[in-house]
Amino acid sequence: MGHHIITEIESEKYEFTSKSRRIVGAVFVLGLILTILGIVQLRGGSADASHEADTAAVEQHDDHAMDAASHEEASDAHYADAADAAHAEGGHDAEGDHAAAAGHGHGSTWVTRLWANILMNSYYFMLFAIAAMFFIAVNYAANAGWSTLLKKVAEAITSYLPVAFITIAIVLFVGSGELYHWLDYFNGEKTPGTPEYDAIMESKAWFLNNGWFYVGVPVIMLIWILFRWKIKGLSRKEDQEGGTTYFLKSIRFSAGFIVFFAFSFSILSWLVLMSLDAHWFSTIYSVYNFAIAFVTGLTVICMFTIYLKSKGYMSAVSDEVIHDLGKFMFAFSIFWAYIWLAQFLLIWYANLPEEVVYYDARLTDTFKPLFRTNIIMCFFLPFLILMMRNAKRHPKVLMLAGAIILLGHWLDMYLMVMPGTVGESASIGLLEIGMTMTFAGFFIYWVLHNLSKDQLYPMNHPYLLESVNHDVGV
Repeated sequence: MGHHIITEIESEKYEFTSKSRRIVGAVFVLGLILTILGIVQLRGGSADASHEADTAAVEQHDDHAMDAASHEEASDAHYADAADAAHAEGGHDAEGDHAAAAGHGHGSTWVTRLWANILMNSYYFMLFAIAAMFFIAVNYAANAGWSTLLKKVAEAITSYLPVAFITIAIVLFVGSGELYHWLDYFNGEKTPGTPEYDAIMESKAWFLNNGWFYVGVPVIMLIWILFRWKIKGLSRKEDQEGGTTYFLKSIRFSAGFIVFFAFSFSILSWLVLMSLDAHWFSTIYSVYNFAIAFVTGLTVICMFTIYLKSKGYMSAVSDEVIHDLGKFMFAFSIFWAYIWLAQFLLIWYANLPEEVVYYDARLTDTFKPLFRTNIIMCFFLPFLILMMRNAKRHPKVLMLAGAIILLGHWLDMYLMVMPGTVGESASIGLLEIGMTMTFAGFFIYWVLHNLSKDQLYPMNHPYLLESVNHDVGV
């Protein structure tokens, strides 16, 4: 297009000012306050509900006591008939009842809802970090040059991985009893032929067990962190010494990470999220999770880049690079919708009881409005907003689309977690808003702090000038 070729750029370093720290800190503190208020509100509501239930039980008991003698004979006959009917059914109803109990074995309390929120946000913000890691690795493996200017931003986002490891580990080792009801089943006693025995759960015992859950998930995340530490270390040495030695090593380690990530991310998503609905399964669940991760990860990279440019940094990042980020956000919003539709059609129209129960739980009066809103926010609105070329180059439009994508996929995570844990008593209240603000405030602070510790450009990267002079040709 006849653009002026840039042959040299100056190094830049982000300063995380005290004003910015106060703003981000205020988001974190406000989130904590709302979270505490939400917990107090839920505990008060639980106490009131328990008191009302106890009062009703006492009144009902008094009424029944007055005519207990007259109903005793009828009751005996009723239970005898029910027992005969259950026996005649050959245990089918018992198995169905146990299946329901295995999915929602615990009564939903404020504690359950608290842990569900911690899990949801821990996993969601972890997706940003691991997606940024994948973004770095796939660009190394593909020898892509356009994204080189974004490398330091992505690296700063990956620095959140150890924090995500800690928060998810806390959920697994402290709060799992409130969320993963299959743990109760496998830790209990059951004998084939009894109501407690669940054939579906037994068939999954090779995977749903303490070893995979308490060892497999932490080990997977630790290996991710080790890959991140190694590739970041090679990047640091490249900045210091230059040359292509460390660049070529980064390609090899990136290729290794991509292969490991493909398998390990599937295992982690099955254990951490899909097992919340232990009887249910989907063969493309991990692909669905990857679609969420990559589109939100790209969005976070784009929003941090635009923020830095608005503060006068990253002047070398042209509209062409921003345009490509916008195209990826647009493309993977469509990819998410494709995977969403594929999973829905394969399960809903096949109408298999052990699979369709997942959507049946999400199409109740409680979740149906959110289910529809989710599709609108994750696909239709981003599609319509980012369809035009100029929209992908306009910072304010991209920030708007990015905010919709992130909120939409937060709702996506809500629908993946809450029906299988909290159930029909779920709602979006102070706890949900406050918890998300707490995680968001800490995440933003952590990323900006790590950005301020390094240069914003990989000055000795062999493709730096290619990225500076990137031109899509349209």
